[in-house]
Amino acid sequence: MIDIVIEARNAAISGSMKVKRILPFRLRRMVGPFIFMDHAGPIKDFPSNPSSLDVLPHPHIGLSTVSYLFGGQVTHRDSLGVEQIIRPGEVNWMTAGKGISHSERFEDPSALKGGELEMIQTWVALPEKDEESNPSFNNYKPDKLPIFMDSGVWMRLIAGTAYGLNNDVKTNSSLFYLHVVLKQGARFGLPKEHSERGFYIAKGSVEVSGNFYHAGQMLVFTQGADPVILAKENSTLMLLGGEPLGERFIWWNFVSSRKERIEQAKEDWKQGRILLPPADNHEFIPLPEDKSRPSEPPRPEPLS
Repeated sequence: MIDIVIEARNAAISGSMKVKRILPFRLRRMVGPFIFMDHAGPIKDFPSNPSSLDVLPHPHIGLSTVSYLFGGQVTHRDSLGVEQIIRPGEVNWMTAGKGISHSERFEDPSALKGGELEMIQTWVALPEKDEESNPSFNNYKPDKLPIFMDSGVWMRLIAGTAYGLNNDVKTNSSLFYLHVVLKQGARFGLPKEHSERGFYIAKGSVEVSGNFYHAGQMLVFTQGADPVILAKENSTLMLLGGEPLGERFIWWNFVSSRKERIEQAKEDWKQGRILLPPADNHEFIPLPEDKSRPSEPPRPEPLS
């Protein structure tokens, strides 16, 4: 029933921003088209210099970044000229395609002082036919993301289709992504219409088939499994999955079905052929000095 349990590992994406990294994992690189997952926060004690949390401009190819906040706010700027503040319950969906750069900055001191900053970011690999598409960005407000409530269950569909729900978030492949909150004692099942399925425990703990699992773990299930998830306390889960796309290579912030395309992306960033955000072009993250090949486990750790 359970294919693998993944323990989140510690990683850093800026000077002060520490995250729990779930995907990719050396024994399970993807769940459906999802190839990356970070959980940042909750951050209650902010550094004296909030800019140390900022993720400077950096590039992506071959994927969509999906940012979702539980608390706080983040300012996104990208090389398309988009500037967008994302707040809790919204979705920032940026498709890199053939190449984009973006930054994530924490610029509003009142927002930082007013509550806990907490964010989930995933990457969705693109089908081969879309890997060289033009980059794009969309922000979706909470009223565009359907909510379902039942006894002890609250859930929001972030993207895709599940449990008969759908929304207007533009995706490139068959997938599902949900924010689910369970009250203690609530029972819940996974959607059955997708072949690869899993969930990450952001808060709380659950029981599945008599075994207990805690915050910071992702459970991935075998195809056709029909598990019952029992909340042992008030819990927050992120459900995700979909149909597999085939092998993908990942190095730093680059994802592709072709190793040589990642080598090209490295050179494009070094040579300035991937533009910087016009409103945030005074600094950037240089290409890491690394001799590993994209077929090897990603090293250094990817940045969001």
